[in-house]
Amino acid sequence: MNTTTLKQKFAEIFGTQQAPRVFCAPGRVNLIGEHTDYNGGHVFPCALSFNTYVAGALRTDGQVRLYSLNFEKTGIITADIQHIAYDKKQDWANYPLGVLAVLLKREYPLHTGVDLLFWGDIPLGAGLSSSASIELATGVAANHLYDLRIPNFELSKIGQEAENKFVGMNSGIMDQFASAMGKKGHAILLDCNTLSYQYAPLDLRGVSILICNTNKPHNLIESKYNERRAQSEHALKQLQSKLPIHALGELTEEEFEANKQLIQDPVERKRAKHAVYENRRTLLAAQKLQQGDLKAFGQLMNASHVSLRDDYEVTGQELDAMAEAAWAQPGVLGARMTGGGFGGCVVALVQDEAVEAFKHDVAKLYTARTGYMPDFYVASAEDGARELN
Repeated sequence: MNTTTLKQKFAEIFGTQQAPRVFCAPGRVNLIGEHTDYNGGHVFPCALSFNTYVAGALRTDGQVRLYSLNFEKTGIITADIQHIAYDKKQDWANYPLGVLAVLLKREYPLHTGVDLLFWGDIPLGAGLSSSASIELATGVAANHLYDLRIPNFELSKIGQEAENKFVGMNSGIMDQFASAMGKKGHAILLDCNTLSYQYAPLDLRGVSILICNTNKPHNLIESKYNERRAQSEHALKQLQSKLPIHALGELTEEEFEANKQLIQDPVERKRAKHAVYENRRTLLAAQKLQQGDLKAFGQLMNASHVSLRDDYEVTGQELDAMAEAAWAQPGVLGARMTGGGFGGCVVALVQDEAVEAFKHDVAKLYTARTGYMPDFYVASAEDGARELN
């Protein structure tokens, strides 16, 4: 949908003559570094060409009106700009309302209401961060419409706070950061402990990033995501009885192995092991990409999936079936689940000449094993949240 059509829809739905401005924020795919963000480790995502788009205009009263072309059955959802509260019945609208609530809590001058019309082409429930994209689209729209002058770096933290405190999903910073700070042609190596980051050129030399959607939806709020976080945090507390650390991401593999007996519960020990080893894999993978060693990068992706399957236990039948089907194909350098798990997508590095055969053969193997029909998208790294002119 182009910006002209979105503006026309805005006029039809809200019945206003005021011309809206249009903004967008991308979804993301994480190449490696899963469940490391809230454990104070590193992640390596890139922003995608899939976006949430929002057309918005300020009102003269205090009413907020929200409408999504993706969820038309819910109709227009309204709120008072000074009295925004979470309500499960508001469904998708809790994400944009959460961002407005955080802005108000931080005393930004939201002096009038606003009309916001959303439309997105991010596959829902695929683990490509459609929720973070809605948050950042709302954030960048509010930033420009109210002239708040908040840097995108700060908007990512506002989006995360909305998801953690308003929606109740105890996620790390990665999704919002990638959506806010994406750069065309680059991945981002982000230290989630310090929020220091560097852009890494995605020079893939005849290799495509393929996103393989299992079409098994995942809902992280109702999944075991918050449980995994609690297990990791409890393991950290036990390590802190001896080690002066603030996060699992501070440990090397050797330090973890020398002190893992401090974690009494064997399940929690496995969770901590994944966080430590995955962080080190991510740093090594970024180094291998810089050196142009895509084969080594792919092997680290494979190892990441195995750890997510065996130590963190967040893959499940569909993601394992997809990854294993991908590993069996010629021209595949590596494949792993991406996103929170429990459904969603696998990301694979596939040589360009093998892409079409890969799609055909993986679909056949995967469907035979699970009954689901997969979808495939070739990913490109794009810019982060912004206004569209």
